[in-house]
Amino acid sequence: MNSLRGKIAILTAMLLIVAVGAFAGGSREAGARGQALEPISSADCTPEQRGVMDVFYCDREGDLVADLPEDERFWLDPDTLIFAYTPVEDPAIYQDMWQPFMDHIAEITGRNVRFFSVNSYTAQVEAMRAGRLHIAGISTGPTPFAVNLAGYVPIAIMGGADGQFGYTLQMYVHANSDLYELPDLKGKRVAHVTPTSNSGHLAPMILFPTVGLYPGVDYDPVFSGSHENSALGVVAGDYDAAPVASEVVDRMAERGLFDPADIRIIYETDPFPTTSYGFSHRLTPELQEKIREAFLTYEFAGTALGDEFQVDGFIPINYKDTWAVIRTIQEANNVQYRLTDLD
Repeated sequence: MNSLRGKIAILTAMLLIVAVGAFAGGSREAGARGQALEPISSADCTPEQRGVMDVFYCDREGDLVADLPEDERFWLDPDTLIFAYTPVEDPAIYQDMWQPFMDHIAEITGRNVRFFSVNSYTAQVEAMRAGRLHIAGISTGPTPFAVNLAGYVPIAIMGGADGQFGYTLQMYVHANSDLYELPDLKGKRVAHVTPTSNSGHLAPMILFPTVGLYPGVDYDPVFSGSHENSALGVVAGDYDAAPVASEVVDRMAERGLFDPADIRIIYETDPFPTTSYGFSHRLTPELQEKIREAFLTYEFAGTALGDEFQVDGFIPINYKDTWAVIRTIQEANNVQYRLTDLD
């Protein structure tokens, strides 16, 4: 009996040691990742400073992005930086394409850098909100969601050496169709992308009525899930028309995914800003500066990124100014910045 009691006592002690060790290890890991954010009271962040941001963020500087947390307990200083590009049809292709750039970030920051494949904008924003995603490329429409729900700080955009950037909203129809103007689409099957896509939904909802076509009245938008799906659906005859981002369709044509002769543009806007690039507001000031340096010093010439996007490199942006037109469109659409409304 004494022997049995002794064995139980030893086993209990061993389990206690394992539990304490696991708890301590978890605490160290949590400390390295930064403690979970806590809501900022109205006493510490006025309604004007909060704006439309979630309760975890505050903008005392007036640049419309979240400030670095005042309490260093919430800062992130990871040994491995996680990078995620906006959801795409074939993540493996883009992971290989981004690898040299991630190597460049690693060289500048002295940290490991890993690619995180996301299948939705919600997953991307939730990961940054939770502190698991540190650097990202986020599509035009979802960018304000990431800013206001996850403390995302856009710092750059792809563009030319002359500082020019952007893409247009293009309305595509099949080349053999008898559709030539937007009002011709009344009663037709028109594919939109997602509820938060700028060129694939929000901009059409505001701009099409100015030329006589009312989405939701003249036709019921069918959400395809991606610009690629919309364009390929028009080619296949699944949709009569689709508003898409010019840069996406251009890249698809260059990869031979469809014959440009099979589609025709019947409407096009002035340029919008394209995918933004930036980081979590929780990263330490030193890391933020290093990541900014990595973006603005990366040479595109001769790289897969340069070949794919046909640009010279990253150029600095100011979210408050660059995304003003997008915020105006979203405000006109009564967009609410909630995770449930993202995809």
